[in-house]
Amino acid sequence: MPIDYSLIWSKIVEFDGWIWGLTNEIDPNGLNVYGSRPKDRGAQATGVSIGSFLVQNGLADLSLPYCLKNNTNTLLAMPNFAQIEALIQAYSPIIYFHPDEKYLPSTVNWYFENGALLYQKGLESNPNPIEPNGSNLPQGGSDDDSYWLDLPIDDSAKDRVKKGDLDNANAYFHIKPMFGATFTDIAIWVFYPFNGPARVKLEFLTISLGKIGQHVGDWEHLTLRISNFDGSLKYIYFSEHSGGTLLDASQIEFGNGNKPVAYASLNGHAFYSKPGLVLQGKGGNGIRNDTAKGKAAMDTGVRAAVVAAEYLAMVEEPPWLNYSRKWGPKVSYDIVKEIEKVKKVLPGKLKEVFEKAVSGVPNEVLGEEGPSGPKMKNNWNGDEKY
Repeated sequence: MPIDYSLIWSKIVEFDGWIWGLTNEIDPNGLNVYGSRPKDRGAQATGVSIGSFLVQNGLADLSLPYCLKNNTNTLLAMPNFAQIEALIQAYSPIIYFHPDEKYLPSTVNWYFENGALLYQKGLESNPNPIEPNGSNLPQGGSDDDSYWLDLPIDDSAKDRVKKGDLDNANAYFHIKPMFGATFTDIAIWVFYPFNGPARVKLEFLTISLGKIGQHVGDWEHLTLRISNFDGSLKYIYFSEHSGGTLLDASQIEFGNGNKPVAYASLNGHAFYSKPGLVLQGKGGNGIRNDTAKGKAAMDTGVRAAVVAAEYLAMVEEPPWLNYSRKWGPKVSYDIVKEIEKVKKVLPGKLKEVFEKAVSGVPNEVLGEEGPSGPKMKNNWNGDEKY
């Protein structure tokens, strides 16, 4: 029986970003050129990205070709711990916060030490304080709503913890191979004790949605994609709510030499590469994501904590990383009713505009539920969503 060497030496590729084309209103099915990427991507995937491109003429079916793969999946090209530290100091992003931002990052330990509580279903009246390193958090299991974290009960302590502790905050780093270990992905996770409420732009008005969109606990991340051939930064990923944007290093702003610059949106903390307003909506209306270079900033390389690098035995994961439940409570309320409250105070025509603006917005933005931790996200072992 003949051997199909394509299964041994290659992997299927898929379309990546659009590069160039003749598609227009006259000929919507014209010639287009796209980048390519391995279809199967992640820490264990072996497909190698070599910068090839795909050409499609019209809507004709395309039999997707193959790309190379690292057949031995060698990790010899992955950085050792000293090299990881050097890469972090060279490329660790600087995050700028909006001048009006009230809810800033903290360390996980500070959050626990300042009154965060562990709740268990059925025992809600008797929450437990959390050890500074999270050693008494339940380990393993699944996100089954049997446990969750919450802010301190005391109102003054609650308000203080919501604001975070930027002066002593640090980022958490996860190091993993990508594209058959020809690249290293450095995922940089930032923790916020609280995510502020959403705001909506309606024509010339900006309206707060009150408690809609706010939740306890917020994990956001950036990812550096570094070539293992020469140690250069090739791409950076900006997480934005339920998705994100992967940009070439030539497209981003740098500060203090080699450090990429990221802007965290007001209240929601989504990351963007440029300051300004990004709307989730249509026709100039929608949920606001405002970014600006305020005085508050965070160099993620300061007090950097490498919490996971599965290929290096010397990196010990903290107990809180393997806590699989929610980092905040799930608050049940009728979002439709909350939206109706906002509509009541709007003049006639804006009611319809408002309804359209919030329709189709992800539950992550409108809901009030704490997130799961970094290790429970699909991109922990897989690729980023872009």
